[in-house]
Amino acid sequence: MAKTIRLGDKRRKHQHFAVTIKYGDGETFMRVYTDEARAVAFAERQRKSPVVKRASVQPLN
Repeated sequence: MAKTIRLGDKRRKHQHFAVTIKYGDGETFMRVYTDEARAVAFAERQRKSPVVKRASVQPLN
């Protein structure tokens, strides 16, 4: 019987960034990105809306 040699985890390594949007009516929306630049651009775009009270980007691990 042949032995299997494990060389570690070969999955792609990447970070996740959560964008949390809070609206004036109390509703919350969250979206997760793997690219920080896209997450920041989405948050900036959402901040332009008059119904958005807060938009934040946080790293997840």
